[in-house]
Amino acid sequence: MKKISQFLVGLCFSIGLLGAAQAQEAPDVLIKRLSTEIVDAAKNDKDIQSGNRQRINDLVEAKVLPHINFERMTSLAVSKSWRSATPDQQKQLVTEFRTLLIHTYSGAITQIRDQRVEFKPFRSAPDDTEVEVKSLVIQTRGEPLQLSYRLEKTASGWKIFDINVLGAWLVETYKGSFSAEVSKNGVDGLIKTLVEKNKKLAAAPAKK
Repeated sequence: MKKISQFLVGLCFSIGLLGAAQAQEAPDVLIKRLSTEIVDAAKNDKDIQSGNRQRINDLVEAKVLPHINFERMTSLAVSKSWRSATPDQQKQLVTEFRTLLIHTYSGAITQIRDQRVEFKPFRSAPDDTEVEVKSLVIQTRGEPLQLSYRLEKTASGWKIFDINVLGAWLVETYKGSFSAEVSKNGVDGLIKTLVEKNKKLAAAPAKK
């Protein structure tokens, strides 16, 4: 349970690194600037701290979603089955995976308290189209949480397509369970499973 809690704390900090951005910003500069904005909001907004789901979702919608490549993230998680899925199935998978991540992130945001983020030296070449930004979440109690972010350069700026929390890449974390579900019940079975999971998460009371 402790490791799961740490994973969620790491995820909620990763949210703070993905907000509205200027396309010309380097990926590490973007992440450093935005981490301050959203972490401060999570610490100081009483509605967020009390578990107000609508307020938390509004924060995620405004600061996070426009800057994640959900289609690429979903295609990587679904792996080889993505290519055999119909365009409609792919659209449904992206929608449900996006919703699943929103629930996960929103449930973790209220855990932000006294943590702070430190960044490791960033190295990249001018022609790089994919980069990794590494950081640590420093906690008042417990060991630092290692976080890494994979970003890609797009026409609209840098976008994230994978997150590493406690040594586990988010895409890999889901890939195994998604593959097992597709093997048993096909792509439609995976979509059904995601829909049902999202319904349960939506109905569950917000954690404080």
